[in-house]
Amino acid sequence: MIHAELLAILRCPENHSPLREIDAAVVAKLNAAAAGKQLRNRGGELVTQILDGGLIRSDDAWVYPIVDGIPIMLVDEAIATAQLAPVGSV
Repeated sequence: MIHAELLAILRCPENHSPLREIDAAVVAKLNAAAAGKQLRNRGGELVTQILDGGLIRSDDAWVYPIVDGIPIMLVDEAIATAQLAPVGSV
């Protein structure tokens, strides 16, 4: 869980929109997709690590993963929510 003060100042590195934490159900979907080798980040690499959580943009398009309690705020590490089925379930 990200502290409220930190979450209030974090912004998407691409478009500077606010971020919010994703819920446990979405984390489970991301981890299941990663385990099935069906999840790629924006840089095109397979996501293989277990995510502790994620921060999603206000447009619900991209999730920045949280690994070992640290948000990975790099554009190429973002994960498109469109990879999760059904679309719009984030």
